[in-house]
Amino acid sequence: MGEASAMKIAMVSPYDWCSEGGVKTHIRQLAARFRRWGHEVVIFAPASEPAMVADEVTVMGRPWSIPASGSVARITFSWLSSAVEDALERHRFDVVHLHEPLMPLLPYHFLQHSQAANIGTFHAARDGGSLLYWYTRPLTRRWFRRLEGKIAVSPAAAALISRYFRGYYNIIPNGIDLEFWGRPYDPIPELLDGKLNILFVGRPEKRKGLRYLLRAFAELRAVRGDVRLVVVGAGDFRRYRKLMAGVPDVLFAEYVPHEELPRYHSSAHVFCAPNTGNESQGYVILEALAAGLPVVASNIPGFAGVISDGVDGILVPPKDHRALAAALNELLNAPERRRELREAARRRARAFSWEQVAARVLDYYLRLLDERAIVERTRAAMQARPSLR
Repeated sequence: MGEASAMKIAMVSPYDWCSEGGVKTHIRQLAARFRRWGHEVVIFAPASEPAMVADEVTVMGRPWSIPASGSVARITFSWLSSAVEDALERHRFDVVHLHEPLMPLLPYHFLQHSQAANIGTFHAARDGGSLLYWYTRPLTRRWFRRLEGKIAVSPAAAALISRYFRGYYNIIPNGIDLEFWGRPYDPIPELLDGKLNILFVGRPEKRKGLRYLLRAFAELRAVRGDVRLVVVGAGDFRRYRKLMAGVPDVLFAEYVPHEELPRYHSSAHVFCAPNTGNESQGYVILEALAAGLPVVASNIPGFAGVISDGVDGILVPPKDHRALAAALNELLNAPERRRELREAARRRARAFSWEQVAARVLDYYLRLLDERAIVERTRAAMQARPSLR
């Protein structure tokens, strides 16, 4: 990390701060490191329950739910131009860092009024492209041009945004809290009965691919009685429960507190991520690696950028429950191979520590501020030159 005097940094999220998600985690982790290093950080975001938001966040607008890539995005459509302008005038930020800067509507107001170095991080990846970018490009092109720096969290995220807005995208990945995930945790007692536990963590969304894992597990359980599937996630899993009503050893653990989640990893023998696509990088993959779990995951761009097949995890074709069942069965039958993958997983996770990620982001800030200073000095020198007339 480069040497720097204290900076004033704005972090802008278009998403409801009262809902958990990867962008919120990303912002909170960066902000925590920047503050630890002596910088001032103010977070701006909409909130569905403003009274529940910590003082570190300035609430901007109320969010509405809209469908987005097989999920739901909670964003604000409140008209906040004056409020944003006042906040920028009051704080005089050096850097305004916008996460998903082309997502309506809050980032647009910041890009309209900010005189700071504007930096955007693009988190999303969608295999089939983005209707939002396609339809709004004539309007958002002007805001895109206001970005002096552009970050993508993965090659998959860079591929999506560059289809619609050409430019240089600095690849700086999501990070993982190695201290939190790397420490020992007490396992879940009821999972310590000698069965081999396969862990899934995710919401009940189609793109998470849980139905393929359920089919794979049904095949596995039909031929061996020493396995259990543990499904952890927030949401309504009733249709999946019905689907597996006749299959034993399937445990659904819904709404597990974040601080309790590593106990499930500590109880598992294999982690499975059967996602079908539209994943930029995947926090659940990073969490599993940091927890030292062997990973079996779909071979989709967002995951293949993290896992090298056969080296620090196993990749299988997406939407192929038979390939998934075969890979899981092979790994469950090979304790020595699982041990090798556990060690490889921890080594791989070290490359994604939040300290390293935050240092790279901060260095990018400094580089852009240096470039801006050079441009301003050059402009001033040109204006000071005597006229040749």
